[in-house]
Amino acid sequence: MPTTFAKKKTTKKKTFDDELAEPYAVTDTAVETRPIPFAELGVPAPLLRVLAADDKTIAFPIQADTLPDSLNGRDILGRGRTGSGKTLAFCIPLAARLCEAAWEPNMSMAEYRRNIKHIRRLHLEERADNDFMPHPRGLVLAPTRELANQINDVLEPLAQMAGMTTTTVYGGVRYNRQIRDLKAGADIVVACPGRLEDLLRQQALVLSDVRVVVLDEADEMADMGFLEPVRRILAQIRPDAQHMLFSATLDHGIDQVVRDFLHNPKVHSVAEPENAADTMEQHVFDIDKNDKNAIVHALASGKGRRILFTRTKYQAKNLAKKLTQSGIPASELHGNLSQNQRDRNLAAFEQGDVNVMVATDVAARGIDVSDVELVVQVDPPADPKSFVHRSGRTARAGKSGVVVTLVTPDQRREARRMLKAAGIDVKPVKVRHDSTEVLELVGERADLVEGWSLDLTQPAGNPRERAKRGMRGGRRADRDKALKHLPADMEVDLAPGESPEKRAIRLEHERNAMKKERRRRRAAERAERAAVQAATPRNDSSHDEAATAPLAHRTVTNHVEHDSKTDNRSLSPRRSSSRQGQSGSKRIHRRDENRIIVDERGEAVKRHERRMIAKYGNADGPHRRHSKVQRAPFRIGR
Repeated sequence: MPTTFAKKKTTKKKTFDDELAEPYAVTDTAVETRPIPFAELGVPAPLLRVLAADDKTIAFPIQADTLPDSLNGRDILGRGRTGSGKTLAFCIPLAARLCEAAWEPNMSMAEYRRNIKHIRRLHLEERADNDFMPHPRGLVLAPTRELANQINDVLEPLAQMAGMTTTTVYGGVRYNRQIRDLKAGADIVVACPGRLEDLLRQQALVLSDVRVVVLDEADEMADMGFLEPVRRILAQIRPDAQHMLFSATLDHGIDQVVRDFLHNPKVHSVAEPENAADTMEQHVFDIDKNDKNAIVHALASGKGRRILFTRTKYQAKNLAKKLTQSGIPASELHGNLSQNQRDRNLAAFEQGDVNVMVATDVAARGIDVSDVELVVQVDPPADPKSFVHRSGRTARAGKSGVVVTLVTPDQRREARRMLKAAGIDVKPVKVRHDSTEVLELVGERADLVEGWSLDLTQPAGNPRERAKRGMRGGRRADRDKALKHLPADMEVDLAPGESPEKRAIRLEHERNAMKKERRRRRAAERAERAAVQAATPRNDSSHDEAATAPLAHRTVTNHVEHDSKTDNRSLSPRRSSSRQGQSGSKRIHRRDENRIIVDERGEAVKRHERRMIAKYGNADGPHRRHSKVQRAPFRIGR
């Protein structure tokens, strides 16, 4: 039988958490036997409707402990284990305290919605001013993009019920969407400190009107070097704003932030229930280096969801590739991926397209995927804090989970020190890939899948936008929209062995490919028109001079004789402008001739020519004796 871990209650030395809490009012709450509904904690009735729609009626301990103070506007420090419900604990007071619509206990929802519409009209009039500067009233700072998106997913329905809008601000994506949302009047901004400072320097927003600010995973922001940006951001917020700080641990990195910016905060340290350790089963496997790959493949081959953590980005990418090639579809999550790729890989794992995710510590915080039954630490983490947060991806919200740490002979001393610092007292077990301890954790093996690709299940595009469309109209709406954009004669029947859901995904992928091709074609036409206009003189005299000069491969003319009626029609300026906008080429009108010049060269050739002109002043580049430049012909026609 596998060795299980049961945490024992021991007398601990005073930690920095205790030292930090001493100057302030402290509440150390044990888990109560009676569950507390949100309605008893002062949550407004409109928000209760949103929570009930998501089957959330009973508060978790951290929520029940902090909500009375946070709803009253007091600065708080919330500390609880990963997966304890800290995100909802600060999203509820954010939406409740920033809601400007009047609400009374006996008010009908129809009257409340009328108040919401009135507030929105006032904000719309404010944004109509020419000197409007975005000024959000709520701010949430998070260390990673995934955590920012997760917070926004929890916060958005609550904010919408309160008549507010939210947006996310983080790096790795273009500025346009973020600036557009800010100018549209986003009330609450969920941001990573780096990109937020960039937008502040660009004067895309101001923070002088922020009334509630939240720091989530504050200790991680200190470890990632965000402490100074956070201090500069907090310095721009009004002093009387409410500050809330939440984290699983509170250590020395945030001590000065608390003392400088929080006013008489109350520390809420929620103790773990007596059986909290029983929900997380810890294993430490002592393995040989030459058997490590076989053990990892065996642990990844089960049917349940599992996350494999590696030390480096290259290891994560390589392991995901090897697992996929061996018939175990695996998505990857690390810092070398673009934000769109990270979202698609995470969506594939969340939606059940794959059972395995290979990730670095970027996924140790902010990844809240339900029913992750196994976490495998392929390499022990560098510090005990990372161990705690890696393990926290399983056994969330009271559910059970298993954590396995693989230790090779050269990692024993470091792993022993790290586990001791993390408070894990588990005896290592010597195993191989076919040992009973490993096979019991694998359980029922999943069927092998050959030739899996992310494009098959997550077509190109933003998966978060697709998820929003699915929330509004369901998968049927997505399928109907995909069918609407397809040609009438396109085959839409089910392929052999294809389910309706797979067909909808396939059609949406084809639709995206068609839209991409259409955008490429239109861009090429615009570039052709611009090039022809730039190369064509505006008056007859200059045009005669240009016509006599050698134009290489850029212009070729063909004279076509017309009768007087054709000449009069071609000389009409109104007709010529309309015809020019309709066709993909420039029509040049002169007496007794009608010429159409079309540059049929590819986009790469045109781009190369522009670079040569910018660098050498001519399209041929530097003078070479044996140049073999091939020039594409022009198409000449009416």
